Amino acid sequence: MRFIVAALLAFTSAAHAQELTGTLRKIHDQRSIALGVRDSAVPFSYLDGNQKPVGFAIDICLRVVEAIKAELKLPELAVVLTPVTSSTRIPLMANDTIDLECGSTTNNADRQKQVAFSNTYFLTASRFAAKKAAGLTTIASLAGKSVASTSGTVNIAQLNRANTEQKLDLTVLPAKDYAETFLLLETGRVSAVVLDDVLLASLIASAKEPGAYAISDDAFSQPEPYSIMLRREDAPFKAVVDRATPDFVEALLRSA
Repeated sequence: MRFIVAALLAFTSAAHAQELTGTLRKIHDQRSIALGVRDSAVPFSYLDGNQKPVGFAIDICLRVVEAIKAELKLPELAVVLTPVTSSTRIPLMANDTIDLECGSTTNNADRQKQVAFSNTYFLTASRFAAKKAAGLTTIASLAGKSVASTSGTVNIAQLNRANTEQKLDLTVLPAKDYAETFLLLETGRVSAVVLDDVLLASLIASAKEPGAYAISDDAFSQPEPYSIMLRREDAPFKAVVDRATPDFVEALLRSA
């Protein structure tokens, strides 16, 4: 009898595995899931004092991991944390290195041509930060200045567009990550930095002299959504992710 039950369980498990496709099949077969994480996207994905990746987006991804374990009936699932940057996150998703990106990635139409996204978990807008002593308060006041942003972000694209459309004559310096971008401002190599407002606030809060900086009221964009990034055209996997992730916009509307 035990042999028959064991055989039936094994057959059921094998049949279930054969039905799986895409990312769920990959995770099932490898018994692991790879999460793309950032090192300085406070408070969403960053390294703590012990160099351990932590943050709100990582917490959401770990919630998804639990949902995947339940979906695949896997009590144990190895979680591989893979460092990504603004420039590498989409290529690493496309080549199957990561299964979810847990950072501060804006969900927009251009990116939807390459990847898919979960429900929205935060809204932000592109603004600039500058030293208060410089007296830069509007986008127009940046004219003729050196301004930095991070390579591979919507921020640098919006900055370049504003530079062209408003004829600002800016010198735009690309940096590899958020920390390097803000360091250019701290060390006086640029007059301002353009990033998502929530990231600017976090970088200023951890600066040596937080009171020396101000964030612009002017924005380079309307509020835009942050979402967890995943592979395109993988409906079964996206369904599991969406069930496990809160929708910030819906929650906001319900509380209004």
